[in-house]
Amino acid sequence: MLNYTFHWRPALNALPDMLGGALVSLQIAVLSMVIGVVFAVFLALGRQSNNKLFYGFSTGWVELARNTPALFQVYMTYFGLGSFGIQLDSYVALLAGIAFNNAGYLAETFRGGLRAIPHTQTRAARSLGMSAPQAFRLIVLPQMFRIVFYPMTNQMVWALLMTSLGVTVGLNTDLTGVTQDLNVRTFRTFEYFAIAAIIYYLLAKFITLSSRLFAWRLFRY
Repeated sequence: MLNYTFHWRPALNALPDMLGGALVSLQIAVLSMVIGVVFAVFLALGRQSNNKLFYGFSTGWVELARNTPALFQVYMTYFGLGSFGIQLDSYVALLAGIAFNNAGYLAETFRGGLRAIPHTQTRAARSLGMSAPQAFRLIVLPQMFRIVFYPMTNQMVWALLMTSLGVTVGLNTDLTGVTQDLNVRTFRTFEYFAIAAIIYYLLAKFITLSSRLFAWRLFRY
C-alpha cells in the first residue's frame, strides 16, 4: 500500500540552488555547442575530402560519436584519458564529452546542408574574384547554417539534456548534481527530481522558442 507523504516545502526552499545548477547546465550546453559546431564544420569537409587521412579521421570521429552511448563518451574523457595520465576535472570532462558527441552528429547534418547548396554558388563567387576560402566563408557557410538551423536547435536541446550525465563523473554543480546532493541529504527523491524535470522542460522550451524567434528575425527575408 502506498503511504508516501509528499513534502514540497523543502524542495521549494532549495529552488534557488537548483536554478543555480540549471545555469551551469545551460552554460555547459552552450559551450559544447560552440565547440561542437567549429569541429563539425571541419569534420563535414573531411567527410567530403579526397585526402584519405582527413577523410578517415573525420569518418572515425563521426562513427564513434553516432554509434556509441553518450555516457561512454563522457566516461572515456574522464576515466579513459585519466588512465593515460591526462586528468580532467568533472566539468571539463563533461564539456569535452558532449562537444565530441555534438560534433559527430552535427558533422552529418552539415554535410547534408553543404550538399544542398548548388556548386554554381561557389563558381559565381570565384568569378567575382573571391578566393576559395572567402567563397566558403561568405557564401557557402551562411547558406548552410540557414539550412541546418532547426536541426541545430534539436542538438542544442539534446546537449542540455546530456549535461545530466555529469553526475556519473562526480560533477555536483549542474542541475542534476545539485538535485542528487539534495536528495541524498533529505531522501525526498520524488519532490526534488520532479522539480528538476520541470526545470529541464522549461529550459528546453526556452531554447526551442528562442530559436524560432531568432529564425523569424534572421530568415524572414
